[in-house]
Amino acid sequence: MTAGTLKQNPPAETPPPCMNLLDADEFRFRGQQVINLIADYWCRMGDYPVRPNVTPGFLRDELPSNAPPMAEPDAWDSALQDIRDLILPGMTHWQSPRHFAHFPASSSTAGALGEALIAGINVVPFTWAASPAAAELEMVVVDWLGKALHLPESLLFAGGGGGTLLGTSCEAILCTLVAARDRKLAEVGWRSIGDLVVYCSDQTHFSFRKAARIAGIQRGHVREIPTSLEDMFALSPAALKAAMQADVDAGLIPLFLCATVGTTQTTAVDPIRGLCAVAATHGLWVHVDAAYAGSALVCPEFCYVVDGVEAVDSFSMNAHKWLLANNDCCALWVKKPAALVAALGTEQDYILKDAGAEGHDVVDYKDWTMTLTRRFRALKLWLVLRCYGVEGLRGHIRSHVRMAATFEELVRDDARFEVVTDRHFALVCFRLLSTDRLGGEKKVNELNRRLLEEVNAATLGPYMSAANAGGIYMLRCAVGSTLTEERHVREAWKVVQEQATSLLRKMQTVRV
Repeated sequence: MTAGTLKQNPPAETPPPCMNLLDADEFRFRGQQVINLIADYWCRMGDYPVRPNVTPGFLRDELPSNAPPMAEPDAWDSALQDIRDLILPGMTHWQSPRHFAHFPASSSTAGALGEALIAGINVVPFTWAASPAAAELEMVVVDWLGKALHLPESLLFAGGGGGTLLGTSCEAILCTLVAARDRKLAEVGWRSIGDLVVYCSDQTHFSFRKAARIAGIQRGHVREIPTSLEDMFALSPAALKAAMQADVDAGLIPLFLCATVGTTQTTAVDPIRGLCAVAATHGLWVHVDAAYAGSALVCPEFCYVVDGVEAVDSFSMNAHKWLLANNDCCALWVKKPAALVAALGTEQDYILKDAGAEGHDVVDYKDWTMTLTRRFRALKLWLVLRCYGVEGLRGHIRSHVRMAATFEELVRDDARFEVVTDRHFALVCFRLLSTDRLGGEKKVNELNRRLLEEVNAATLGPYMSAANAGGIYMLRCAVGSTLTEERHVREAWKVVQEQATSLLRKMQTVRV
């Protein structure tokens, strides 16, 4: 078949091309409409229940089954109205000041408008040559952020390491795991891939297990080391040492440890110094996942949670969680960038090479990550750091920590409740105690399941979630929305108390 036979002729009656695809005046007008919609949404956030009262299929039933063949008349206006009438009422409002269920997806004016700039400029900075300013700004910004977080110089470009901005910590974990895998197999031979073993605690985020599967680690070779309430669900160095020794005795090869600072369920803090000392005996790559709690390191008073971090191989945190950078923005730092490039670098990329960059100390970020297409995330993070400054970010974090401390104090002041785990940051894990001593932990867990259901069912009330660690079911109140004020925290606690009173009264009535 020749190239000519592949040519597709246009239909006889080709419709006229769309106009105003990138018209500056049109963009100004429509952009103002969009900004007004977003600003109105922020102002009216309190009018929405945090979670919508909808059932699966509610939106699909409202929308056509096919895309319009031609542009709709007044498409912009009707689409924006559909957003107001259909989309927003059907959303879980992550920016709500009453959203306490998850770690935050923090927003700010600088972060949101930074996203607009990224979309408007719309570059693809996979190499230095593809967008020199984007590549160099990323190098500058990750060092800025690393210094603001008090990370060791060995993880920064300034100290021979380096960093990059990814979408999420899931990507960071996978990239570092692949780098560790290739480094180890270069030593022991590729036929040994089936003998590699990775380690984490039973509180480590599930993304690590997923990354291990993608990286070719056998499912049975992911060691989830048990934790306990006595250690506040932190990973024990002694338990890690025993697990590694058992694997070595079985002829297996320890590869990678994923330690966590601020676990998802309870914000447990793994002891980095002790774990690194144990891991070093078998040459493990140590990665620290600080997706949520890493933001708190801008405050010097929280740096104790990463004691020993100078010994790790890599470190990641999500600036979009608590540092006002809007989704998505994960920062990853590595001590030896060459290990990432060796595992993820591309070869024979003649189209992507640039003679002007040869011989210079440039970074081609395509060789640091899985993807070729990547976003200009550095621009919005740069804006956040410039517009709010390190002191402004510290004030933001501290305000949420103070509010969480207030909530914790309210819980402790009510004898019907207990705070289950130590509060390190802005998450409070608590539960209602049963007045009936019969039934044990199972009955207390069921009581708190019912309490959570009642709290989340309250009209315009708070939205909370639950953790189940060590067989203990507990409610989670995570303070972190940019819009949250102390009054929202106190109102949330009032709802919890009211629902607890109602629930206990119902139980007492049933027993009588």
